[in-house]
Amino acid sequence: MLSTAATSGNSPTADSVEERILDAALVQFERVGVRKTTIEDIAKAADVDRATVYRRIGSRDDVVSAAFEREVRRLLADLSEIPARHDTFDGIVVDVFTTVITRWRAHPLVERLLTLEADRLLPQLTVEGGSFFLLSVAASTEILRKVLEDNRFPDIPDLSARVEVVCRVVHSLILQPVGTIDTGSEQALAAFARTYVVPILVAGT
Repeated sequence: MLSTAATSGNSPTADSVEERILDAALVQFERVGVRKTTIEDIAKAADVDRATVYRRIGSRDDVVSAAFEREVRRLLADLSEIPARHDTFDGIVVDVFTTVITRWRAHPLVERLLTLEADRLLPQLTVEGGSFFLLSVAASTEILRKVLEDNRFPDIPDLSARVEVVCRVVHSLILQPVGTIDTGSEQALAAFARTYVVPILVAGT
């Protein structure tokens, strides 16, 4: 999360104002849903006026997109810390895969919107979510490429393409968790990753 400290006196920075708006929006979305949340509600909760919300971020839909992007970036920051906890490439892949899915499945906003307002969430994760998906692929590729280099693991020339395939699997499992393969627990997700995801990344290398 970006700092909310003031640069001088009691005047907040632009970033802190936007962070406050997004914090307030996330609470409102989780509490009553996007459909029932107004810019006025967000502004009041963030202790700013409506004009500030529009000027800093935009419409309610813009606020939703900004809130999702921030959650994606927070998750990616956490994922970058995972490699230090493992000695093997396989272990890193399994941990990253499991963390991404469990984090999104348990996210209060995602849970609420998938249950009650899927019509609002699904566009953010599908037809309107291209930028988030590309960000996830690029960041995940960078994390794994650094792991390969730092640990002198064998190079994977087409790593980006392989990561994109895995990201598409992750995307599907978040949006549709029901299936014949058990992915309902962290243990099951880890087993799935070892059996199916790791080979996508390393087979033939």
